[in-house]
Amino acid sequence: MARNRPTGKVYLVGAGPGDPDLITVKGRRVLRRAQCVLYDHLASRALLDFAPAEAERLYVGKKKDLHTYKQGEITELLIGRARRGLRVVRLKGGDPFIFGRGGEEAEALAEAGIPFEVVPGIPTPLGIAAYSGVPLTHREHTSVVTFVTGHDVARIDWAKVGAAETLVIFMGLTTFPEIAAAIMAHGRSPETPAMAVRWATRPDQQTIVATLGTLPRLLQEQGMKPPATIVVGEVVRLRDKLNWFESLPLHGKKIVVTRALGQAADVFGRLQELGAQLIEFPVIATRPALDYGPLDAAIARLDAYDWLIFTSANGVRFFLERLDRSSADWRSLRARICAIGPGTRRAVEELHLKVDLVPEEYVAESLVQAFKKESLTGKRILLPRAAVARDLVPKELTRLGAQVDVVEAYRTVIPESARRRASEIFGAGKQADWVTFTSSSTVVNFVKTAGLWALAGTRVASIGPVTSETAQKLGIHVDVEAEEHTMEGLVEAIVGFGG
Repeated sequence: MARNRPTGKVYLVGAGPGDPDLITVKGRRVLRRAQCVLYDHLASRALLDFAPAEAERLYVGKKKDLHTYKQGEITELLIGRARRGLRVVRLKGGDPFIFGRGGEEAEALAEAGIPFEVVPGIPTPLGIAAYSGVPLTHREHTSVVTFVTGHDVARIDWAKVGAAETLVIFMGLTTFPEIAAAIMAHGRSPETPAMAVRWATRPDQQTIVATLGTLPRLLQEQGMKPPATIVVGEVVRLRDKLNWFESLPLHGKKIVVTRALGQAADVFGRLQELGAQLIEFPVIATRPALDYGPLDAAIARLDAYDWLIFTSANGVRFFLERLDRSSADWRSLRARICAIGPGTRRAVEELHLKVDLVPEEYVAESLVQAFKKESLTGKRILLPRAAVARDLVPKELTRLGAQVDVVEAYRTVIPESARRRASEIFGAGKQADWVTFTSSSTVVNFVKTAGLWALAGTRVASIGPVTSETAQKLGIHVDVEAEEHTMEGLVEAIVGFGG
């Protein structure tokens, strides 16, 4: 006798107001175990990365007059996938139970006998309050907050609702002229402070501050589009004093990162903390070497080397992978270790190995200068690195009397998705404020995939003189160059420029 398929479970998860970092710990944990994710227009796409790679991702968002699925169809999708035994996450902007139709979906799931769980999210008004400097309650200004939808103006008793000390209007951007007129007709002063906030908590947060009487006109003149939330009340006056987010030095700046964010998430995270919107456009991907024979042979005689030089964290990673596949281990190493740059040094030290030499500047010329203080006559040096790299280091160390074995540890290629991403980022009049280059290869590959035209009207930040020279040879003007040739230095250069 066949067993009944076990029923899955549906999680109604609040994605928060926009910034993906504002999802709850539980919401993120549920996403990591999801087998299917149905997500809305207001839920950050970045949150989908928390779901397993094999999980189904289905967009069911709704915009004004454009619904990919009707509400009944969404409910059927939830029920159908749960009956197939799947763990389903319904990812919603804000909180599921505050104008998110979570209550309707929960009712349908309960009636269908589907187990479900609600994971609250930070409601959009709370995100707006925190990120626009307008507390919804304040002892000196208001003790009453009213949330209302502006979707169906005729159904609301604006005589009662409009008198609320703080009034928060969801989905009321297009109907706000009618709403404002109704509120003022029932006695609310046209001088009452009011504001509209679009994409709250995100780097592209847009805010228009006015009064109840003037905001409808300004919304039309400035062309603000949904999604936006409107706040009416005396608390809006506090924005001038408490607006920390839009006062950040890089607020709203779009900065293109030409390497995978995962390789420098902590460093580029500082740009986000300063208000920047990071656009990931990796033009380099690392791949295994085409022939590991020379590297494997070097590892087999690892005890013969006096120095081991790493020029990148990728070199450390790929070297370690081949070492793990060999019959040798770190006990064979008697060599001293040199690392270019703090990132490479950290990668070595994470293996509980000491770094004996780090050049003062993180370029090949400085490394050669550092070795001039060492006696290299007759010394053997192992240099595992990318397939294509400058020959300066091995040539100069050989002149100093060393025997240098240069072996390919990995190679770099242009990601297959780069050209598609280029059209997404720079196409149809789109423009970034900054493009960052972290190596000569990123410059060359950027031009190959996006073209020089993509840099029109965009500032360029370079990690160091070698990268800058490559850019200039290709006709690219470099606006800032990092004084310290590291990722941290690149960030400091952009901040120092003033955004």
